[in-house]
Amino acid sequence: MTSFPRLFSEVTIGGCTIRNRIVSTGHHTYLADRVPGDRLVAYHEARARGGVGLIVSEIVAVHETAGFSRDLLVADSADVIPAYAKLVESCHRNGARIFAQLFHPGREILSAPGGMLPIAWAPSAVPNERFHIMPRPMTDGLIREIVTGFGRTAGLLAEAGFDGFEIVASHGYLPAQFLNPRVNLRDDAWGDGALFLRDCIAAIRRQAPGKALGMRISGAELDADGLTQAEVLEACTGLAPLLDYFSVTAGSSASLGGSVHITPPMGISHGYAAPLSSAIRAATGLPVMVTGRINQPQVAEGILSRDEADLCGMTRALICDPELPRKAEADRPDDIRACIGCNQACIGRAHRGYGISCIQHPESGREIEFASPPVIAGKRRLLVAGGGPAGMKAAAVAAARGHAVTLCEAGPRLGGQALLGEKLPGREEFGGIVTNLEREMAASGVTVLRNTAVTANLVAAEAPDAVIVATGALPFVPEREGLDAAHVLTAWQVLEGANVGTNAVIADWRSDWIGLGLAERLAKDGCRLTLAVNGQMAGETLQLYTRSHYVGRLHKLGVEIRPYLRLFGADGDTVYFQNTLSDEAVILDGIDTLVLALGHRARDGLAGELEGLGVEVHMIGDCVAPRTAEEAVWEGLELGWRI
Repeated sequence: MTSFPRLFSEVTIGGCTIRNRIVSTGHHTYLADRVPGDRLVAYHEARARGGVGLIVSEIVAVHETAGFSRDLLVADSADVIPAYAKLVESCHRNGARIFAQLFHPGREILSAPGGMLPIAWAPSAVPNERFHIMPRPMTDGLIREIVTGFGRTAGLLAEAGFDGFEIVASHGYLPAQFLNPRVNLRDDAWGDGALFLRDCIAAIRRQAPGKALGMRISGAELDADGLTQAEVLEACTGLAPLLDYFSVTAGSSASLGGSVHITPPMGISHGYAAPLSSAIRAATGLPVMVTGRINQPQVAEGILSRDEADLCGMTRALICDPELPRKAEADRPDDIRACIGCNQACIGRAHRGYGISCIQHPESGREIEFASPPVIAGKRRLLVAGGGPAGMKAAAVAAARGHAVTLCEAGPRLGGQALLGEKLPGREEFGGIVTNLEREMAASGVTVLRNTAVTANLVAAEAPDAVIVATGALPFVPEREGLDAAHVLTAWQVLEGANVGTNAVIADWRSDWIGLGLAERLAKDGCRLTLAVNGQMAGETLQLYTRSHYVGRLHKLGVEIRPYLRLFGADGDTVYFQNTLSDEAVILDGIDTLVLALGHRARDGLAGELEGLGVEVHMIGDCVAPRTAEEAVWEGLELGWRI
């Protein structure tokens, strides 16, 4: 018997019976263009095979004006039916149900073909804040065309075999724009915001009879001009008799603060949207699914057992571990590779126009390339130097393929820089990558030696067939005038407990999570702080939603953020910067401590020491070039796969 009885009970929505209550909610994968191809099919099939109950495939544009961004799916003629049918069949043969998302963004458009600024259409000419787009008001004729498009698209996809459909009214997209009285300023019949949705629902019901139909909506848009919870409840109550379920999330695409909730980062609590879904469930009496930082089966089981929802969207958790449902049902929760909410390779890659993946499980989005591990020509003895993410992943993968692998870590704990990352406020879950990789190594039979530094003498004595060097990096400390005369600490020293004093400045060259996290930690400790960023903004290199969340936290703490500053030097209690645009001096006085967050330098000495031994050497991760955990784990996977 499973420890998660509610999670693994059947549920029926609109006549469609689903084997369990785990949902892969609709998300733009950037793995297909216009119609599903082999990459998208393989991606969803992996999750169906892993035991998910319901897959809601990504947004399908319902009209030519719904161009949201590149690689968008469409269903505009019968020619597309075979491609979609292949996707449906891949899910059905593995026991999962699949719904399709029907989508029009309205004014929330990312880009247009050819790199031109897009023409966006909305109920009224009310601009959005995030994309700085002034939309064109829709004509009555265009609105009716789009309503027809919802029905036509559903009809085509119904022929492909989809089990149901979901209207995307979440995150301030077109249906929500009609519902919002601050965005819909029309004085004609369409000024009744619910009319648009009622007509869309009727069109879908006509073209796709007998199919389940629901609506995805933000239980509150959490934006100054967004839909309030009360407004959402009123709309849902009115539409409930026409629908079979609601899919509840939070936030809005229209503003930086609201958009954080599209893919909430790890600084936001687990299952935080459940009160929103609970209210809609109570008001409407319909089945409700909820999503938002539900990364473990115990979180989902708790939501279900409290009757806050009927199904749980666990999308990023399934990107991180497609086998999560199978493992949970078999009472193997410790084997689940838990999502840490870093947003780095899922939404982070998508926002750069690349297919989504996961820093912990790079096989996601690359299911075809990593369908089955290559058979080894012969068992080899491998020695891995370094127990950070790169070394751990290489060791786990190589051992799983059949090699005899020993990993040596110079310190007492595995994890490398992840152990420092988890010490920052709102980044505590980053240590989960260490726990997960340790579990992978244990499952594949890696021998781990702690407090054991790899040296040329050790390699000569052990005589392995190959050495994998994954020795990581160290803080970069530049030669700058006066640094030896001032109180200067590296970010690492601060995280390890060094005294900073009451007035500090962080020189942040990387513009990443280190500077942001240090600033929050020191501010919470009562330090008067300036974050001096060598970039356009704090967190510039981070994924948008992650950056917005953590910068917002700093604002609440009163941290002064000063962009465009290059560290020049220090002298006693004075720190000197240059403005990177004007080269003019910027002087900060009365500083107790200068904290350096200036990136890292490769720790690559071991590779040079091994050159004369005639042993096969491979370098991966930061010892090659300091980057991020994503590159480290990817290089570990790729090397472990082919060595």
